[in-house]
Amino acid sequence: MEPSVQTQDQTTAKYSVGIDLGTTHCVMSFIDTQNEDAQVEVVAIPQLTAPGTVESYKQLGSFLYQPHEHEMGHGSRTLPWTSEPKALVGAVARNLGSKTPIRLVASAKSWLCHGGVNRRDSFLPQGSPEEVSKVSPLRATELYLEHLKDAWNHMHPDNALEQQDVTITVPASFDPAARDLTAEAARNVGLAHLTLLEEPQAALYSWIDNSNDKWRDEVNVGDVVLVVDVGGGTTDLSLVAVTEEDGNLNLERVAVGEHILLGGDNMDLALAYRLKMKLAQDGKELQPWQVQAMTHACRDAKEALLNDAELQAVPIVVPSRGSKLLGATLKTELTQQEVQQTLVDGFFPQVGVQEHPVQRARGALTQMGLPYAQDAAITRHIAAFLSRQSNATENAFAGIPGMEAAPEFVKPTALLFNGGVLKSKLLSDRLFNTINSWLESANAEKAKMLSGLDLDLAVASGAATTAAFVAVKAFAFAVVLRLATISVSRALCPLFQVWLLQWKHYAWLLLVWKKAAVCRYRAKNLVWSSVNLFTSNSLVRQLAAKTKQVST
Repeated sequence: MEPSVQTQDQTTAKYSVGIDLGTTHCVMSFIDTQNEDAQVEVVAIPQLTAPGTVESYKQLGSFLYQPHEHEMGHGSRTLPWTSEPKALVGAVARNLGSKTPIRLVASAKSWLCHGGVNRRDSFLPQGSPEEVSKVSPLRATELYLEHLKDAWNHMHPDNALEQQDVTITVPASFDPAARDLTAEAARNVGLAHLTLLEEPQAALYSWIDNSNDKWRDEVNVGDVVLVVDVGGGTTDLSLVAVTEEDGNLNLERVAVGEHILLGGDNMDLALAYRLKMKLAQDGKELQPWQVQAMTHACRDAKEALLNDAELQAVPIVVPSRGSKLLGATLKTELTQQEVQQTLVDGFFPQVGVQEHPVQRARGALTQMGLPYAQDAAITRHIAAFLSRQSNATENAFAGIPGMEAAPEFVKPTALLFNGGVLKSKLLSDRLFNTINSWLESANAEKAKMLSGLDLDLAVASGAATTAAFVAVKAFAFAVVLRLATISVSRALCPLFQVWLLQWKHYAWLLLVWKKAAVCRYRAKNLVWSSVNLFTSNSLVRQLAAKTKQVST
């Protein structure tokens, strides 16, 4: 299925909704397309946090818990819209799964793009006993979307999500099969008016929208923006060239990296194995399920330590089994030093731009699981990407005097970071300084940081913004065509004359957008739509409102 921009009647689609289906979190945002002063809002999603307890958060954990038959009694699963939800997802799944990991489905998004398995088969949680109910990666994705849909419909009973324009983001490196499955999951829960948008693109649009039209002061013709998105499960890399067309600045996506399964999940696992070795030195051996449980505990401890440099250590409790549960429980701690050594030096080492990841043949056992990146150094993956794409900007900057045609590596002039991992100042500073050390050694100017993003919410917000601009322009064009049928006397009014002269312009805008949407789906290295399509939000809404008044 090819993604398309589907325009609805304006009286039906009141909102444009953006959904970020992340590996570890889902976020939903929206904008009211009928209110010219509306801003993007992030939905606080009601979810169970413990049996019988409902709270609302801006993130829905991408976790699914498969409880045993008698684990949660009647009434303990009640949500605001139902007393019998189809699945336990979100915070409660993460909390219960940290204690019983064999019943927890995690990283469904990573499995959805794994071509080595049948993604419609029910095998998650992988490696769990037969008595644990299994789901497919596709079904897990549907259940996350269903929870988001039910939450939205509960809060907007007169504007069901099925009737809104919905944009779901996917990694730029997602292959066509993974994109098809994402679209299929959305259709299966009733979301027919759907557009797929690449995550780095959504983050860039969010940055543009947040800049209040000042983005043109931060980038110039000839700039190359490196977008680095390090999320829970993947590292997504894109290059964007700033070009000029008819006196207007354009942002052209010129390269996208390979699909790299490397992110926060890998960091949690690395920390868990470090603690496993520390316990082994004390003569305490852990079972595989205990390492899984400790991995989830390390996630929370990691976030606490990275967000508070003054915090020296976080206690870690390793669950056990048996009648003497409390006596058998193991305790250890994760220290600030261990986090910095493992994550900063292990995942963001200071390497040269010529140092690239080393690929080795995978063993049969490794192939049974997710194909995680064999080299954990994100900086080496970025160095390899910039070196491979040394000719990526040649076409974009053709004819611009002074632009180097074929450097040994692409030298970005600006950096845009996204993803929960890079919320840590410690990690983002290390990455920023490492990339600039490459530029300095090549006698190039240092890259500047493009700031202003909420790294957890930017992708969903950018998706909602993009969809809103498209919807408003589509409505404006539809009204223009309607005006063309009005009587000659009314058609001679000044406002109609202006719109009649410009109707071809709006037709061109829609044609470009639709073609670009199809191209983005079919290939990786194609031109992004002109940013001019998305930077005149207020103006377009005002024109649409005035035209609507005339048409009535």
